[in-house]
Amino acid sequence: MGWDEARVAASRIRVQVFVDEQRVPREIEMDDLDGACVHALAYVQGRAVGTGRLLPDGHIGRMAVLRECRSLGVGGAILERLIEEARLRGMRNVVLSAQTHALGFYRRHGFKEEGPVFEEAGIAHQAMRRVLNS
Repeated sequence: MGWDEARVAASRIRVQVFVDEQRVPREIEMDDLDGACVHALAYVQGRAVGTGRLLPDGHIGRMAVLRECRSLGVGGAILERLIEEARLRGMRNVVLSAQTHALGFYRRHGFKEEGPVFEEAGIAHQAMRRVLNS
């Protein structure tokens, strides 16, 4: 879905997870790229509880799931939906910057580490890539 449709729910989730929980400054979290992205939202019992986005260059980002809904498969469903969207758009691979505590999650979804660990917004991250099969 586009940003106009996702804005309210996705922003609420991202602020709660990144700004409130992880202390990422709001001015870094909300950026000008949202309008060019495909957004995914996940719902549990009619309530939006997770989000993520796919940039036009194949970068997946802003993956966030509300704390009380983690370990329910919500993040995996969002990630696989964004990967499918990348395939539909003819992308050959997708990349992301994973917080290091989430490396196992991304590995389970076929991503492999690339390069050294780096810091972003005061949080350790690792670049990862998944090659897409047709």
